[in-house]
Amino acid sequence: MSATIIQKKLDSRQKRKFHIRKRVSGDTERPRLSVYRSLSHIYAQVIDDLTGKTLVAASTLSAELKDGKGKKSELAKEVGKLLAKKAIAAKIEAVVFDRNGFHYHGRIAAVAEGAREGGLKF
Repeated sequence: MSATIIQKKLDSRQKRKFHIRKRVSGDTERPRLSVYRSLSHIYAQVIDDLTGKTLVAASTLSAELKDGKGKKSELAKEVGKLLAKKAIAAKIEAVVFDRNGFHYHGRIAAVAEGAREGGLKF
């Protein structure tokens, strides 16, 4: 792909991200679950936007999942379950899902599904 096409894809994602963030905000009762997807890994964190603090975080690089083998979507689901487990331990039961400009499909949907199975309410 040429540089202009790649830049256009990044700009489109940024537009979607800003549009989502205008409406989605986390507070103390319902923090924001933000998901980022790179080519190799997936990262998820629960953020309180009022204080600007990350409350809980998990990724495919976490110590619990470091040796994880399998498909990326299966690992993404495990990240969601791990995040839900950590969030419930931190007394967080309900969150607002922020897909961060990515389409709700594949690994992003797998993280959300894993978090729901882990006990988080969206």
